[in-house]
Amino acid sequence: MAPTPPTPHGAHSPSRVPTTAVRWIVVLLLFLSVLHFSSGNQSKSGVAKVNFREKEKQVLDQILGRYDARIRPSGENGTDGPAIVRVNLFVRSIATISDIKMEYSVQLTFREQWLDERLKFNDFGGKIKYLTLTDAARVWMPDLFFSNEKEGHFHNIIMPNVYIRIFPYGSVLYSIRISLTLSCPMNLKLYPLDRQVCSLRMASYGWTTNDLVFLWKDGDPVQVVKNLHLPRFTLEKFLTDYCNSKTNTGEYSCLKVDLLFKREFSYYLIQIYIPCCMLVIVSWVSFWLDQSAVPARVSLGVTTLLTMATQTSGINASLPPVSYTKAIDVWTGVCLTFVFGALLEFALVNYASRSDMHRENMKKQRAACEALDHPDPSDLMEDGNTTFPMVRQCEIHMQQSRPNCCKTWLSKFPTRSKRIDVISRITFPLVFALFNLIYWSTYLFREETEDS
Repeated sequence: MAPTPPTPHGAHSPSRVPTTAVRWIVVLLLFLSVLHFSSGNQSKSGVAKVNFREKEKQVLDQILGRYDARIRPSGENGTDGPAIVRVNLFVRSIATISDIKMEYSVQLTFREQWLDERLKFNDFGGKIKYLTLTDAARVWMPDLFFSNEKEGHFHNIIMPNVYIRIFPYGSVLYSIRISLTLSCPMNLKLYPLDRQVCSLRMASYGWTTNDLVFLWKDGDPVQVVKNLHLPRFTLEKFLTDYCNSKTNTGEYSCLKVDLLFKREFSYYLIQIYIPCCMLVIVSWVSFWLDQSAVPARVSLGVTTLLTMATQTSGINASLPPVSYTKAIDVWTGVCLTFVFGALLEFALVNYASRSDMHRENMKKQRAACEALDHPDPSDLMEDGNTTFPMVRQCEIHMQQSRPNCCKTWLSKFPTRSKRIDVISRITFPLVFALFNLIYWSTYLFREETEDS
């Protein structure tokens, strides 16, 4: 094999020419890719620079520039019928329910929603879901008011808790947080075994049903916070209804919510019923004290009577002065009567004790006189014609008389004062137990009847 001839000095190698060209081609491709990437970023940044918040301002200026808030919206489907406003509530808390003022305080989120076709706008392909306002004067608002309101205020911390949302198809949602004190007329005949119905009434003030109609929102118009705790009541249920009212100026649309509260009886059982029972039972202790222990029995009777009177006045101080008799009035009145009866019983015992002493003294004097006026009975036995018939009559009378268990038992207590105490020990508890049976049967039955 012949050797390869050497390359002349200064001539280039044929393999190096294509290598340099490849390098230049790679550099050119990298430059083009960088240029394309930068241009793509610029195009993307150009799309992102569109500020839809600025578009919202333009839309608001456009729709509100020609809008007149004094004119109510048209009816459904653009008709001349009444504007339909749908209402729903969220009860955040119920602070107090006052029996003496017959009112309750509630904090709620109040929402209204209606359709105003004048507020339709372009949503830019779904980019603008809704417009938000905080000034309710910019759009037409329903003239709703709470008809049974006593006091109320808005919440402005940190900012006013209110907003208005305008949706692309013209729907308007108004939401606000308010606190209200509302009147709640109560029927306290079964107090404290009662249930109370407190209403929340909302009505139109100036627009009649020809122009404005309030309706409850479909589905769940009233929601209540789950962890709702009340000190003396339990919210059993709530009902929504309509309460349109007719006056000389027309018929006005009205909505109402009836809140059914059940009074917690355990508090009153511990604070009223059990202490009253204890006071009545303590007043019976005087029946077991000796009738000669006058200071002890008087002090016990007077103390329990004054305590019972104080208990009764304290109960009435927390209730309004109504004209009818309440269940608690019957209970306290009967307990007070039992305590007062125990005090009167001692007065009767004291009188009977003095009468027994007087009768005993009279018997002693009569026995002494008879001993002086009559001879010895043994002398009379000698005269059989006189004494035998009398003895025979006594034997016949003794044979005809039948033993009586009550008389036999009472004969163990020779004095009338002692008998009164013994009878009171049995009579007072039995009568009080009978009263309890009648009281609880009557009022619990009436409570179940009202529920049904």
